[in-house]
Amino acid sequence: MKNTFILLLYVCISLGANAQLLWQISGNGLTKPSYVFGTHHLSPLSILDSIIGFKQVMNDVEQVYGELVMDDMKIPINMQKVQQATLLPGDTTLQTLMTEAQYDSIALKIKQLMGVELKMMNKLKPAALTSQIAVILAMKSMNNFNPQQQLDGWIQTEARKQGKKVYGLETIDIQIKVLFNSQSLQRQAEQLFCTLFQLDLLDQMMKEKMDNACDFFPEEEEELNYGRNANWVKLMPPIMKEKSTLFTVGSGHLPGKLGVLNMLGKQGYTIKPVK
Repeated sequence: MKNTFILLLYVCISLGANAQLLWQISGNGLTKPSYVFGTHHLSPLSILDSIIGFKQVMNDVEQVYGELVMDDMKIPINMQKVQQATLLPGDTTLQTLMTEAQYDSIALKIKQLMGVELKMMNKLKPAALTSQIAVILAMKSMNNFNPQQQLDGWIQTEARKQGKKVYGLETIDIQIKVLFNSQSLQRQAEQLFCTLFQLDLLDQMMKEKMDNACDFFPEEEEELNYGRNANWVKLMPPIMKEKSTLFTVGSGHLPGKLGVLNMLGKQGYTIKPVK
């Protein structure tokens, strides 16, 4: 598995390249089909214009499940939780997590990319800084990307406008753990370094492991992806049996032997692309 940000950047790019993102789930006792749509928080809303059948699916389903209820992120206590989770504890700073040479190299890259001094963000966890870099690169590479208009949030808002209920497969606490606390601070620092200095190797990295610190450890893959996929697949059957549902989850969770689509298929559901 590749560096988290590199993988997500590749997924973001693929969203504009005729990727199959909308899938129907039927059979196995379901009276009505449900659907799963692969999203990404860095993709522009305009991507929906190229998703065949999406509008009809939105009209047909009775409810929407995202990874998270996006409006929950606007609740003050949850905003405080997220803000606190992005900060390094105690006397720890970015400088203490790296060698002097690494810090200076990253500081130069951050200055070039974001136009600010790294010392201004010295108390941010490396994973939080990596997330900020992802947004900056998306804004630079996609003219129609607006970080204030996230795809998941828009879909949930539209669902409510149609009178549909919106739910989450995970809580904010789980998301915080995955994003900012599932890896040690040292590992986050290693992957921040990889993010900034291996962007030019994007194509190569997506084809094979790099066999270095940029690759996920097996336990990290389980925490960030496979374990979550398995949890969602356990939750989905009773939800689909009750009502026709549109599930919107990160597109990186869909493919592969341990992906959501394959695991649903193994449970006896018929999975087919919406075309």
